[in-house]
Amino acid sequence: MSEVALYRKYRPEGFKDVLGQEHIVSVLEGAIEQGNISHAYLFSGSRGTGKTSIARILARAIGASENDTYEIDAASNRGIDDIRELRDSVHTYPLESPYKVYIIDEVHMLTKEAFNALLKTLEEPPKHVVFMLATTEAEKLPDTIVSRCQSFTFKKPSQRILAQMISNIAKKEKFSLEPASADLIAMLAEGSFRDAHGILQKILSSSKDKKVSIEEVELVTGAPKGKLVNDLITAISGKRLDDALTVVQNVVSQNVDMKTFLKLVLHKIRVVLLLKYAKEMEAGFKEQFVKEDFDFLKKLSEDKDSNINSGVLYELLGAYDTTGRSYITQLPLELALVKLMTVAID
Repeated sequence: MSEVALYRKYRPEGFKDVLGQEHIVSVLEGAIEQGNISHAYLFSGSRGTGKTSIARILARAIGASENDTYEIDAASNRGIDDIRELRDSVHTYPLESPYKVYIIDEVHMLTKEAFNALLKTLEEPPKHVVFMLATTEAEKLPDTIVSRCQSFTFKKPSQRILAQMISNIAKKEKFSLEPASADLIAMLAEGSFRDAHGILQKILSSSKDKKVSIEEVELVTGAPKGKLVNDLITAISGKRLDDALTVVQNVVSQNVDMKTFLKLVLHKIRVVLLLKYAKEMEAGFKEQFVKEDFDFLKKLSEDKDSNINSGVLYELLGAYDTTGRSYITQLPLELALVKLMTVAID
């Protein structure tokens, strides 16, 4: 494998390469076509969704060269002196482009005084300057800053988009990746392109051959083995509380991250319900899982005596939400299981 980080190697170079942000790309491309360039853009959304990448693409699209594009990390340059220096520099003309572009990442980290200084520049910017502000916490920005920007909210990419991207990169790196492996990596990435790249790189770097199985992904990432997940779902389906609590104890003893474990349980139980009520989705799920897993889920969806229902999914979702805040990490799941096995849930 190349020593270059995958997220750098496969960073989108143009709007056509951007995945999952069509609602933003189409607006920006239309504005550029019509020559409607804003003096300030605000890109907000969770980490790893492509905010900085699109800012760089936009800078190139409006004709700003690398020499006329300045990237500032507000987490490290957050004081009023830093913004005063920026405010002085905007008045000099670009070296070789129609615009000077300032990309300010994590802009919410600026101090109150720095925001006030930046506001004065945003109110009356020179015609040759374009600001592109990126943040993961837009709610921390002053309204006066937000109101002077053209705002775009980035969506988390779907698991399908991430899995497809992972498969394509693995193929380009000359690795064979099982669909189930790509799907698990996509789930662990939690809606972040950058995290998906990082997890994939870790797995490919440790692979002894060019074939990546689901077992390899579980081993390298520390994700729970599929058998543990299936054992808990089987216990829930049969309303066997002892078996369910034993599985949870095994998860704890194997030092498996409880939130990751629950995420995989939720994913599979959701699929059971969709196979039961939306049979047209079966072909898609068949591609996502290895045959043994799919057959297991399909059989559960057809079991009329199964305890798997929407109430179970809702109860486990509540346990997932509270797991990170619990003093005893497994307690929310244990409480949910006791309730599911001893009280009628519909």
